[in-house]
Parts: sequence; C-alpha cells; structure tokens
Amino acid sequence: MTGLIFILKNDDRVHFTGEEVPPSTFSMTNVEEWDRFRNIDMDKEYRRVYICNECAYMVNMIHAFENSLDKRKGRVDADKLAVLNGWHRVDCRTREALRRSSVSELIEGYEECIRTFITKSSDGDVLELQIQDPFRRLLLHGVCEFYNLASDTVTDMNGGVESSKMTKIKKKKRGSPQLPNITLCHFLKMSKEGSW
Repeated sequence: MTGLIFILKNDDRVHFTGEEVPPSTFSMTNVEEWDRFRNIDMDKEYRRVYICNECAYMVNMIHAFENSLDKRKGRVDADKLAVLNGWHRVDCRTREALRRSSVSELIEGYEECIRTFITKSSDGDVLELQIQDPFRRLLLHGVCEFYNLASDTVTDMNGGVESSKMTKIKKKKRGSPQLPNITLCHFLKMSKEGSW
C-alpha cells in the first residue's frame, strides 16, 4: 500500500496515488523566500530580539513613570526622571549585568566613590582605580555611564608584560554631571522588588 493516501471528505474516502497528491505548502512557496528563511543567522536574531526587549523594558518604565505623573496631576518628579535618564545612558549589556549582579555592596561602594568624586573634584581631576577583575570593571563602567562620566581602562605594561589595569574616570567636557537624589543601588533594588 505504498504511495496511496486516503483523505476523508464528508465521510467519503478519496483515493490518491503518489502522483496525484496535492502539493505541500512548502513546495508551493517561492524558493528564494524559503532560502532566506532557512539562512537566518540566529545570533543576529537573538541580538535583535534582545535589543527589542531592552527597548520595550525602557518604554514600559517610561510609560509607568508618565502614568504616575498623570496620577499626580502633572507634578514632575525630577528625581525619577534623572534616574531614568541615567539608566538610559548605560549600555544594554552593562544594564543586564547590573540588574543580575549579586554584589550590590560592590556597586554601592563604586557609587559612593563616584558620587564623592563628582562633588569634591574640579573639572580637570581624574579618579584612578586599579581593578583587575573584568566583570567588576564592567560594573564600574556602568556606574560611570549612569553618572555621565567618561571612563577608560588602560593596561600598564612593565617590561613588555601586562602588569595591571587602571580605570581612569573624569568628568565630561560638556558641563558637570548632576547627582540624582535616588542612587543607582536604590533604583536597582526597587526595580528588582517590582516597586519602581
């Protein structure tokens, strides 16, 4: 019974041989369209979806903020807006690392150091921190981005051998950064709890 297909239509059996079988959906599609579908780069798609999710997250936060403003009859909460602007400056991968980080004490220490640097330094001053761990440097760069500071990590070479990494932090040339009243740690804590 190979090559025979039975299809039930209105309780009648319809008999098809191999040559009479209706074409499948896949065989009726344009070959170019099918090839484009088969050749999708999953890494690019993942990045595209990740970026879309980040954008959706930010849009939802902004909408929630705008809705809370509407409930307050137009009163602008400058602190929340400053925090959201700072969070928006942080690179999306760094945001994810900050959100998932379990070392909130470390982020809090970096933030305290950065906030002190902003308030006590003049425009030409540079804060240098020697941090060897790449993940911790990523978190530090995220805190700097949040506070709108320029940060750069340089490698010290000692006799042609990498001896240590130094992160140099300075204020950007266009004006001095404003310190929001809500800290990054507080914002992260509130967003993890779902109260933001």
